[in-house]
Amino acid sequence: MDHQHDADSGWTTTPITADLLRGALDLERTEHGVLPHRLPARARAQYADGQLAMAEAQPSGVRLVFRTRATAIELDTLRTKPAYQDAPPRPDGVYDLLIDGRLAGQASTTGGNVLMMDMATGSAETRPGPAGTVRFAGLPERVKDVEIWLPYNEITQVVALRTDAPVEAVPPGDRRVWLHHGSSISHGSNAASPTTTWPALAASLGGVELINLGFGGSALLDSFTARALRDTPADLISIKIGINLVNADLMRLRAFTPAVHGFLDTIREGHPTAPLLVVSPILCPIHEDTPGPSAPDLSDLSAGVLRFKAAGDPAEVPFGKLTLGVIREELSRIVKQRAAEDPNLHYLDGRDLYGDADAAELPLPDRLHPDAATHRRMGERFAASAFGPGGPFDGHRA
Repeated sequence: MDHQHDADSGWTTTPITADLLRGALDLERTEHGVLPHRLPARARAQYADGQLAMAEAQPSGVRLVFRTRATAIELDTLRTKPAYQDAPPRPDGVYDLLIDGRLAGQASTTGGNVLMMDMATGSAETRPGPAGTVRFAGLPERVKDVEIWLPYNEITQVVALRTDAPVEAVPPGDRRVWLHHGSSISHGSNAASPTTTWPALAASLGGVELINLGFGGSALLDSFTARALRDTPADLISIKIGINLVNADLMRLRAFTPAVHGFLDTIREGHPTAPLLVVSPILCPIHEDTPGPSAPDLSDLSAGVLRFKAAGDPAEVPFGKLTLGVIREELSRIVKQRAAEDPNLHYLDGRDLYGDADAAELPLPDRLHPDAATHRRMGERFAASAFGPGGPFDGHRA
C-alpha cells in the first residue's frame, strides 16, 4: 500500500483504493477523489434516472475498513446533500466510527454540494460547495480494526485519508456476505446513523458482511439491478419488493408477475443455490388497499414536515393496479410456486417486521418511511427471523 508520510506533521496520507472500501460495487475516480457507487457503470448507463442516480451514489452500507495503531484519523470528503425547496435544511449525515466492531465515535462534515429539489415541479439543481473534514481523535494506541461507515443519505466523494500512523487493508475474514436489495426503507430512510439502518443492524446481529443495494425510490424490478445482484459475489441474498412499484405507479399486475420471475431467474443465474429470501412490503396504511402513485403532501412543508398521500383509485385494483395487499399475495404465491423446484428460496411477510401493532405504537412519520426506533426494531426482527435457528440464513454456507 502506498503511503505518503509527512515527517513534519506526523501524518500519513493513504490513497483510497478498492481494498479499503466495502459495500461498494464500483469506484469512480473524480476530479476530487473517489466516488463509491452501489451499481456498476454499465447498469447506471442503461437508464439515466435522477432519483436512481442519487440513490445508488449515496453510500448506504459503504465503509472504509483498515488496520492501524493511529490515535487520530482525518477523512476529507465532498458531500452532496439533498435539500427541498421551501423547507428547512435536512440534518447532516452521520459518519459512524467502529473500533474492533464496536461504535466508538460519530461525526459529521461541513460544506459540500447541495442538491436542491423542488417537490412541486420535480426539478433539481446542484449548488457547488467545498470539501470538509471528518475528525476522530483520542483513539486507543494499539493495533485495531477501524471502520468508518459513510452517511447513507449523502453522496460522498472520498478525497483523502490521513492518520498519525500507517494503515493497512484488512483481509476478508470468514464471515458470510449478505447481499440485500430494497427501497428507501432498506436504504436507510430516517435511521439515526449508517450502522443503525435496519439492514446494517441485522447484519451486525447476524455476524455477516453487508452489501446494501437498497435504493430510495428505485426498487423497481429493473433488469440491470437484477444483473448487478447476479454478478456480485455473495453467500446470502434478500430482495424486498413492493412499495416503490406502488409509489411510482410503475406497472400493473400483468407486468409485475413476469418481472418478479425474471428478476429471480437472473439472480439464480449467478447464485443457483444461495439462500434467497423474498421479503414483501412492511405495513404502509395509505397503500394497503389504495394504489399509487404516492404524492407529496406539501401542506406543512414550510415547517419542515413532508408527508405523502395515496393518489390512486381503489376501484382500479380489479383492472390490475397494484396495492401492497395485491403485491404480498402475489409474491407469496410466486415464491411458493418456485420453491417446489428451488428449496433455497424463501418468503418473509414484511408485516412480520412492521405490522399493525407496530404502526399503532410507532406510526410512519411521513406515512411512508419508518423512524429510527422502527429501524432498530426491524433490524432485530429480521435478524431473529432470517439468521435465527431454522431461519433461511441460519448456518448456511455457500
